Amino acid sequence: MPTTNSAADKATLYQLSQPEKLSSVLAKDKVDCLSCRLTDPPGGAAFIGLGAYTYLSSTRQLDAQRDKILKSGSRFGLKSRRFGVLGLSATLVGMGLYRFVN
Repeated sequence: MPTTNSAADKATLYQLSQPEKLSSVLAKDKVDCLSCRLTDPPGGAAFIGLGAYTYLSSTRQLDAQRDKILKSGSRFGLKSRRFGVLGLSATLVGMGLYRFVN
């Protein structure tokens, strides 16, 4: 192959010192297979599983500790604790779905 030494082929020092545009970097980074989206850390399945586990185990523990929570007189009762558990688990499941789609 013949090599050309034209000025258009050579990058200047100024051009090399400039960062790449974010849109071009993100366009190059779109290669992600389905199995990578599911299993690679942090994969979508991991977040969805963690959200489901958090919800199930936390609600089970809240049910087991119900009497202690009600007797404690804490300003955080069962409703606010259940809302916190639901919010955390919904966030984790949402992160998993976002990772799977994007």
